[in-house]
This record gives sequence, C-alpha cells and structure tokens, in this order.
Amino acid sequence: MTRLELLTIVVGRARTNGFEFRRWYTTRLGLPWISAEAALTLLDQQRRYYALLFSHEFACAFWKAGEEITFRVPEQTFQRPMPDGSLQTIHRKPYTRRSARRDAWLYHLREMALAEEPLRYLRKYLNVADDFTDDLAAAIADQNPPAKSKPETAPPTLTKRSREKPITRPIPTDTPAFLRRPYH
Repeated sequence: MTRLELLTIVVGRARTNGFEFRRWYTTRLGLPWISAEAALTLLDQQRRYYALLFSHEFACAFWKAGEEITFRVPEQTFQRPMPDGSLQTIHRKPYTRRSARRDAWLYHLREMALAEEPLRYLRKYLNVADDFTDDLAAAIADQNPPAKSKPETAPPTLTKRSREKPITRPIPTDTPAFLRRPYH
C-alpha cells in the first residue's frame, strides 16, 4: 500500500468522525482548495502530512473520544529478574488490544511523536491487510506474489480459531465516499 492510499484511508476515517479536511487544509496550510485528491497528493509529495497527523483537530477526530479502538500489540521479548536473582527471558506473543478512553487522542499523539514513522503507527489502528511502501513498484510486486501450492489441511477447530489472527477487511479499490461527496 502506498503512502497516498494510506493517507486517503486515514483522512477518510477522521472525516467520518467529524474532521473537516477542507477547512483544515485551507486554514492551516494557507493553500487554495482544488479537490480532496489534489490536497492529499500535495500532502504526500511534499511530506506535509506530518502537519496533518500532529494537528489536534485531526487527532481528536481520528481517535474519537470514548470510541473503542482495536489494535494489535507486536511480539515482545524482555528479561525479568526472578526472586532467586537470575534473569529469565520472557517471550510474549502478539495479541489484540482494545481501549476506550475519553482523552485517547492525547496518549496517541505522544506515542506517535515517539514512533519512527507516524503513518506506521496510525496503520496499526486501521486493520488494513497490506503494509505501506514508498514506491508503487514495490506495492505492485506485493500484490502479485508467486503462486504456491498449499497442502490441504483439516479445518481449524473452534478453540484453535480463536488464537488465529482476526480476518482483515479487504482493501477498497474504488474512490472513498468522502472524495465523491461535493464540498460546500
């Protein structure tokens, strides 16, 4: 997934929660409004999306107050001192976490500021199947992997199914609804 596609999804989610993208674009960046696609392209090409991601208006809308957010915590490995003085290495599997806080946007802004790539941090909260890349060639190569034959396996049982990764939503291929709506 390219950065532009990810920005489109991120702005779309914030807009469904009440973020006025056109107003933010014209007031904060001081540029004339042409269209949503042109605005997103400009943010992507000139790397101005950082101004969007770290604005309080956007953060309040993206992480809506009181809304339950589902995200995946990655695998962790750390050492813990034991009562006898030895160090034991602890391995934690990745797991899904949910949070619902009134001021979640403040927490996420701090965490996003500490992250190496803020878009990757936001991506955790979108439940998108693909990882985003900077160039289109890598995105096309990822979409067309070589075909592998899988051995047939028995269907998973109910207990085994609960431990598997949740089924991800398909990535939309058409223009998002917020880009099709006219701006007033």
